Amino acid sequence: MALPGDLATAAAAVLRTAAPADKVALSLEIAAAWRAGALAVGLAAPPDRPARPAAPPLVPPRAVKRRRVTEKPAGRIALLHAVAHIELNAIDLAWDLIARFAAPALPRAFYDDWVAVAAEEATHHALIADRLAGLGARYGDLPAHDGMWDAALRTRDDLLARLALVPLVLEARGLDVTPPMIERLQAVGDPASAAVLQRICDDEVGHVAIGLRWFAAIAARRGLEPRSAWQDLVRAHYRGALKPPFNRPARDRAGFPAQFYLPLAETAPHS
Repeated sequence: MALPGDLATAAAAVLRTAAPADKVALSLEIAAAWRAGALAVGLAAPPDRPARPAAPPLVPPRAVKRRRVTEKPAGRIALLHAVAHIELNAIDLAWDLIARFAAPALPRAFYDDWVAVAAEEATHHALIADRLAGLGARYGDLPAHDGMWDAALRTRDDLLARLALVPLVLEARGLDVTPPMIERLQAVGDPASAAVLQRICDDEVGHVAIGLRWFAAIAARRGLEPRSAWQDLVRAHYRGALKPPFNRPARDRAGFPAQFYLPLAETAPHS
């Protein structure tokens, strides 16, 4: 398909693309066009929910069965399938942020960062899809849940709230849970899958750093102190608790101070 003439409209087109491989390809094409200076920022009206393929079926989170990671492929397939679903949502979350909050007041560097994030998320999904194929499976073979998009719906009216929840709660949580997954895959003799998850974890450090940088910048524009503003937004919009243990070294590399999240670690924010 021919690319739309502006970044926001192109971002909305990704959200309206259901097939994961097409979503990945379009994401990478838009990113290349943006880097080449071929797109203006523009404005768009993105859908509230992204298009999804017929498979996997989306079920409540508790209905998604967890399987033990062993030398047998079933457990590794289940783990990688869950990661593939997360990365597919991450593609859409990055493009939704661009399409929904495009504004003349935002500098080009803002779009540079989030286009780069979207392209990396697309690459992550493609890498996991390749590993699933190597195990005789594909994305869509197992059920998945739609819980990640709840954060997008709850923050669709406020860029600062979106930045508080998606990169600084959801992606930061990925820094905590991915290293144990890598260890399990290495322990059962699957270094190829472990290497893909390590690539994802390394990239996510940068995504958290980008989220914090723009959260702090936009909070400052509003005359807000970043730490207290973040804590207030998490309490207001996030369902659930910030669960330790935290991967402090990775969070520190992202520049995400423990003083932000530790005060919320033992209490559940309002639902």
